[in-house]
Amino acid sequence: MIVDRALYVDGQRRPCGDLSDELAVLREKGGPGDFLWIGLKDPTQEEFDDVNEELRLHPLAVEDAIVGRQRAKVELYDTTVFVVLKPLRYLEETSDIETGELMVFVGDRFVVTVRRGEASPLSGLRQRLETEDPGRLRMGPLAVLHAIVDGVVDTYTAIDEEIAADLDEIETRVFSGEPMDTASIYRLKREVLEFRRAAVPLSVPLRLLHHEEKSPVAEDELRLLLRDVSDHLNHVIDHVESYDRLLTDVLSAHLAQISVQQNSDMRRISAWVAIAAVPTMVAGIYGMNFDNMPELRWRYGYFIVLAVMGVVCGGLYRAFRRSGWL
Repeated sequence: MIVDRALYVDGQRRPCGDLSDELAVLREKGGPGDFLWIGLKDPTQEEFDDVNEELRLHPLAVEDAIVGRQRAKVELYDTTVFVVLKPLRYLEETSDIETGELMVFVGDRFVVTVRRGEASPLSGLRQRLETEDPGRLRMGPLAVLHAIVDGVVDTYTAIDEEIAADLDEIETRVFSGEPMDTASIYRLKREVLEFRRAAVPLSVPLRLLHHEEKSPVAEDELRLLLRDVSDHLNHVIDHVESYDRLLTDVLSAHLAQISVQQNSDMRRISAWVAIAAVPTMVAGIYGMNFDNMPELRWRYGYFIVLAVMGVVCGGLYRAFRRSGWL
């Protein structure tokens, strides 16, 4: 559905009529920073076709926007820039990371944003720009693109801090000997992988916008702003890759601890079985009921056998204690 649409003239919001008519007026009489911003969320084929018919978007970009599930990227089509972003949302209740999809079309005097899923940095972004930063809106559609990318990367930074806290907690519990569920470590590792899939592919496309000669961003100030966003992204990527390696080490250490504990338990069980085997063996011998067993006729035979069993079992117990098996 179309969530919002508006004209921005000299940084101020104006109501929007027919898209093609408004766009024609902007291109003929509008100021250098005036543009049209249309916001879509989970649009149907018909809704997207209506917007595409008015704005004449590139067919390949339209196909990507309709199909969805794209990798983070930046594509240049004639006068249109098509950007795919993977916004994330951190769920406090379960410590899970939810991935959405955000596609941005930036063309001559227009911006079209297409959101899929609930994870999105656009919540309140438009209103914040309108009320707190109209100067950014005066810079035109590419300034809006910077604000959107900056919002996505800011979300990455916040999630980075949450994952770091979760990882510190798991690491402390594992190496302090507290009970730890292996599934919790593996689940966090999966969330880090989800984070990595969203953040890492964006690094190269973002560099294209601020560093490459073919970048559609001509203003030096915008390039500097995008470079700053790129620096923040690379900082997050460094953290995410270190988290992945550290979680692998923590998981290996936890499994090693479990293996050591199991070996210790098996040694303890084996020691008690060996001790119990002595009276079992003796009882088995005297339970065979042979007629010719002279010691059974001794007055103190029963007590001597008990004493022998006690001494042997005690000796085995001391030996196992010294060796660390008990």
